[in-house]
Amino acid sequence: MTLARRPVGRIVPAVAVLVLAAAVLSFPSLAPNPYILSAGVVVLNYAVLSTSWNFVGGFTGYISLGHGALAGLGAYGTALLVTRAGLPSFVALAVAALLVAALAVPIGFAALRVRGASFVIVSIALVLILLLVFQSWASLTGGSRGLVVPRPFPGLLRPEHHRVFYFLFAGLLGLALLAWWLIDRSRFGLGLKAIREDEDKAEALGTPTFAYKLVVFVVSAGFTALAGGLYALWFGDLDPVFQFSILTGSYMVLMALLGGVRHLFGPVVGALVVGFALEYFKVEFGNTPLHLVATGLLLALVVLFMPDGVLPAIGGLLNRLSRPTQSSIREVTAAQLRDERAAASAAEGTRDRGDAAAATAGGRPQSTRERA
Repeated sequence: MTLARRPVGRIVPAVAVLVLAAAVLSFPSLAPNPYILSAGVVVLNYAVLSTSWNFVGGFTGYISLGHGALAGLGAYGTALLVTRAGLPSFVALAVAALLVAALAVPIGFAALRVRGASFVIVSIALVLILLLVFQSWASLTGGSRGLVVPRPFPGLLRPEHHRVFYFLFAGLLGLALLAWWLIDRSRFGLGLKAIREDEDKAEALGTPTFAYKLVVFVVSAGFTALAGGLYALWFGDLDPVFQFSILTGSYMVLMALLGGVRHLFGPVVGALVVGFALEYFKVEFGNTPLHLVATGLLLALVVLFMPDGVLPAIGGLLNRLSRPTQSSIREVTAAQLRDERAAASAAEGTRDRGDAAAATAGGRPQSTRERA
């Protein structure tokens, strides 16, 4: 006997989304002090960055360690437009994101012509080149002295400043997730996933693979720049060594892989785990590299036991729980078998008597084929 399929697979994701949204929106009210609230802002920034990276990594399978450079360009672009050009803070943020997206076109033309390890090396080279440029061009960027960014809300106290930017980052994260969701369900997204599975076969079947990769790279660059620029407005102090760091791109990749690159909320879950782990280990171990070691061990454990990510592992468990239970051999007692045979014989006898009556009324017997 086949059991009815339980709607667990549909209900649980919807409930999880509602719980996540409620937790994100209520966090500022529950945070016990401004430091915890600022840690929440950092985690949301990580979530936006990893979701932005997932436009390229999740859809096409290209592993980019150079997205930290795009975030740095967004941060410095926003800061320079505010300090040098005198633009309002959020106008500068939008203009900087558009400029970085435009700059991503020639970068993509060069980088996306190679694959695999070559693409990874090109993305790392982008970070190192921009680090040297922004560190050496001290007259414009401030060099190693850093660059101070004016606060967009100078009248707010620090706790309220954190609260406002927390919701700004939450809104940006929602926008990035919506864009990822729409692409995932579009014809364009189907072409990107074909590139991820087998790029040569997708191109042979007529998919414009290079154009698709370039478009999604530009979209990813725009969101990454928005996250970097918003971070600059929130933190207020930029350092090229931090902004153009390989670690930033590595964190994006690790967070997305940890949560599950093929899942909408995978990078968000990865950012929650890695972000809070980093902040906790920083408090425990200070400025020593031990916080990186502890975070690496945590990631290693997750990768060993959940190699496809946290959300795919949870999804597989829920599918196994909600899958209908079927058995090829049904266990019955002798009495049940006897009753079933008697019922089948009675039904057969009733059908034969009905056929005989119909044949008598019609004046001729019906053949087996006619009865069928």
